[in-house]
Amino acid sequence: MSSTLVHNITTLVTNDPTRETGPLGLVQNAALVIEDQTIAWVGRSQDAPPTDTAHDAHGRAVIPGFVDSHSHLVFAGDRTQEFNARMSGQAYAAGGIRTTVAATRAASDEELGDNVARYLAEALRQGTTTLETKSGYGLTVHDEARALRIAAQHTDEVTYLGAHIVAPEYADDPAGYVDLVTGEMLDACAPYARWVDVFCEKGAFDGDQARAILTAGKAKGLMPRVHANQLTYGPGVQLAVELEAASADHCTHLTDADVDALANSATVATLLPGAEFSTRAQWPDARRLLDAGATVALSTDCNPGSSFTSSMPFCIALAVRDMKMTPDEAIWSATAGGAAALRRTDIGRLAPGARADLAFLDAPSHVHLAYRPGVPLVSEVWRAGRRA
Repeated sequence: MSSTLVHNITTLVTNDPTRETGPLGLVQNAALVIEDQTIAWVGRSQDAPPTDTAHDAHGRAVIPGFVDSHSHLVFAGDRTQEFNARMSGQAYAAGGIRTTVAATRAASDEELGDNVARYLAEALRQGTTTLETKSGYGLTVHDEARALRIAAQHTDEVTYLGAHIVAPEYADDPAGYVDLVTGEMLDACAPYARWVDVFCEKGAFDGDQARAILTAGKAKGLMPRVHANQLTYGPGVQLAVELEAASADHCTHLTDADVDALANSATVATLLPGAEFSTRAQWPDARRLLDAGATVALSTDCNPGSSFTSSMPFCIALAVRDMKMTPDEAIWSATAGGAAALRRTDIGRLAPGARADLAFLDAPSHVHLAYRPGVPLVSEVWRAGRRA
């Protein structure tokens, strides 16, 4: 087994709570050792053990690779006109999803696969080393299953979202569509997915429908996540906590009871500031959640309609500026928080035993991700111990 020393790191974010340097476990003048695909040692450069090879970080900061726990990458088509109209004063509504459904159904497997690969590569260049993605733009048994099959060729974190909206063919029979999503469609999709998700929202699925869908998914071995409380107050967050979902995503409109439920559960509140930016909607109150003790993750929600960005650095800057997170909280939420939302302990941190996913910043500190918004600071990315 070969070993590699990465040294001359100005500031290393480890997210290792055993270190006595705050929640980020910061190490100054740092180094780390990679053996095979994992971190074997972390400390100060002067204390580094001998290794087979060495890599000079040239005084850059190093952070864990970003963990993007919420995206929708299996799609075709373009919604530029919708975005332009929204920026000209029209309100966002979930119904715009139908435009992408039509384009996705018409696309070939090759086209869909090429799109997923392109957006994953785009995210990787910006420091994202783990990325979850969903179905939800097919809404037939065939199209949902092929979306998940294609997604599973590119990432291990695959989510069945047949319950994105009611399929157009079932507009007058939503109960029939729920039966399809919990029956034949679930049977076809479960072999390709790790997670089951539902858009619990006015215009999509109500609380009873969402509970039936998530419960059926759990019975098939899929772990739940929930699109919750994005557009209005609703039952999504409470349902996520009740069913022990890994995450409740969006969390824009929360009651005090919703905040308390998240703070007293293992369900992560995943915030998606790209969606609020792209829809000019109300920002989630990250400060309220953090002060209550909830675990918070940040994600891009990369999708063609409401958040067409793959940039975690951009979302970090938005979270600090508009959601009142500190730079330390934002970087933790974009790395360790995302790992918690995926129930993973091998990513989102740089400590012995973790997967060697590193992002090098052309800056002396992670704070520059919010301090210099829009600047491409990620200059080098390693995934599983190899330079990407």
